[in-house]
Amino acid sequence: MRTITLGPLTVHLTGGTDREGGGDGPLVVLLHGFGAPGTDLVPLWRELGAPPGTRFAFPEAPLALDAHGDARAWWMIDLEKLEAALAGGELRDLTRDVPEGLADARGRVSAMLDELDAPQIVLGGFSQGAMLALDVALHSERRLAGLALMSGTLLAEHAWIPLMPKRAGLRVVQSHGRLDPLLPFSIAERLQRELTAAGLEVTFIPFNGGHEIPGSVIDALDGFLSATLAP
Repeated sequence: MRTITLGPLTVHLTGGTDREGGGDGPLVVLLHGFGAPGTDLVPLWRELGAPPGTRFAFPEAPLALDAHGDARAWWMIDLEKLEAALAGGELRDLTRDVPEGLADARGRVSAMLDELDAPQIVLGGFSQGAMLALDVALHSERRLAGLALMSGTLLAEHAWIPLMPKRAGLRVVQSHGRLDPLLPFSIAERLQRELTAAGLEVTFIPFNGGHEIPGSVIDALDGFLSATLAP
């Protein structure tokens, strides 16, 4: 693994011709979730059977949540509100939310992508990272080969839904746990319906679990990358 600065972000590079992101092959960019270290998703690259030469980039979110900088975030979450919702069994409907810091995070990821040269790019992430990946895709004219949305949710529906048709035909793999306590499965289903209605080619992977990336999702992502990035 090689760690470099690209635009405003620290990025961990793996895969490629030298296992450190070398070469000029396709690129998979995965954004980690809230509270995770910047290297949280790096082990995935060893489990994914992408075409030979595929490079992987794992950016670190800009906000440090602890003194050591291990826990990071793309934007802040009201943890007291989250804990109260979980304690009360409240359905967390974030469809109308536009988080403060979302636009800044979008700009940072876009600037990082400007520094990366690849014939094909799959952009994705887990949880908060999945939300950000979709937001970047919807607000950008950047050519993408696919989107990988793992345990994300629908945000900013008034902005996102009108932008979805411009990505018609884009391949998407979306996964979500039926028992997810943080981001409701029912809203993930609605996100899938909205993307499909807008013309995106969505493969939806539900699983009997919580807020996680189980083996079934890794297998689905493996197949998605092999098909999407095939020569």
